[in-house]
Amino acid sequence: MIQPASDSIALPSADERAIPGTYWIWLGGVTLSLLGAHVLAFAMAWVAAGRGGLLAGLVLTMINLPRTMLLLAGGAVGDRFGAWRTMVAGDAVMTVVTVLAATVAWLVGVPVWLLLATALAIGVVDAFYLPSSGSMPRRLVAGPGLARAMAARQLSAQLTSFAGAPLGGVLVVTAGLAAAALADAATFAVMLLILVILRLRDESGMAPPLPVGPGRPEQPPASGMWRQMVDGVRVAVGDRVLRPALLLVVLAAGLLLPVSGLVVPLLARERGWSGVATGCVAGAVALGTMCVAAVVLIRGAWPRPGLVAVIGLLVASCGMLVLAVATSPGWAVAIGVGIGAGNGLFSAHVAPLLLGRSATTHLARVQSVAGLAQSLPLLVTNNLIGGLVDAVGAPVALGGCALALALGALVVLRSTALGDAVLPG
Repeated sequence: MIQPASDSIALPSADERAIPGTYWIWLGGVTLSLLGAHVLAFAMAWVAAGRGGLLAGLVLTMINLPRTMLLLAGGAVGDRFGAWRTMVAGDAVMTVVTVLAATVAWLVGVPVWLLLATALAIGVVDAFYLPSSGSMPRRLVAGPGLARAMAARQLSAQLTSFAGAPLGGVLVVTAGLAAAALADAATFAVMLLILVILRLRDESGMAPPLPVGPGRPEQPPASGMWRQMVDGVRVAVGDRVLRPALLLVVLAAGLLLPVSGLVVPLLARERGWSGVATGCVAGAVALGTMCVAAVVLIRGAWPRPGLVAVIGLLVASCGMLVLAVATSPGWAVAIGVGIGAGNGLFSAHVAPLLLGRSATTHLARVQSVAGLAQSLPLLVTNNLIGGLVDAVGAPVALGGCALALALGALVVLRSTALGDAVLPG
């Protein structure tokens, strides 16, 4: 029988509502590492795009496909061998990979095989790294501070996505892909050093599950990697709170996430808006999300996260309906902030609910299921929405997505367990 790995960072003794210093140290490393990842991703996309759209699409596929296919295995590995060991291995591997990529790019240029091999390595390592990394707020922060901690992480992720592309553009234009890869290697090395400094001691500091309903016993561990993967899915979809929360993630991923990256540019083309104005609309969505994350970071989450998550999706769907009839880019920017605020309300409350509700033996596996709930719908709806825009136009497609999102959220809210779920206070 496989026992849960005992390599979690011990929770510091502090006021239960406070976020411990170890979390800020870890988050600082994560932020730096994410920045490096965005820099290299943009640099690779830029080099690939210069050789044709087919190669650019293939590079993205080499990242996203193994990441999606191996995500459940990554969650099982994180729970079986421990989040710390999994992340240390991932950072060590990526440090080596990016140093090698920088060396090859410096010596012989950027052949196609280098782009594809680097992309494949990123996708494979991400599949194992992301579930363990996603479980770390729960391992480091007590229940009452969990929502604030995750809001801080969301805020850092949004900021790095803003800064990463411009920095990547500067590096790849002025110094080439080798410089971008070397910069990314440095951030992986720093994250590896931080993990070593925060050497995990035992699982005794793990924060307790959210007190939703009567106490739930920890799930017994399953033996065998395949059984552990299946067991993670069973636990996630079998829980009366996790199941509807994951359905909300599916709805948001399939109908809300494509708005900024896909629907807004298509809508702008039909409206005749400039590229700058279109970028401002997409940026406004991110700004609204960051504002809500900042509020949650400062004051904490609202006490009924399931209900607030649904309200957030309803706010976003209303904004999408209004955006569908907006003819002025100025109004579209203002509406974009509202859509982002709805997305922020949703993500800042559903994320701590999913993580806090998970059994401590299944943290990484539930995170991997949540990752699949977000990535799989995108693979389908991006193509469906694009085809729908070609058939009926962007406004009708956006309005249809808004109505489907609102209806789906209301149907999921019929789950009384989700609506009554509370965060510890």
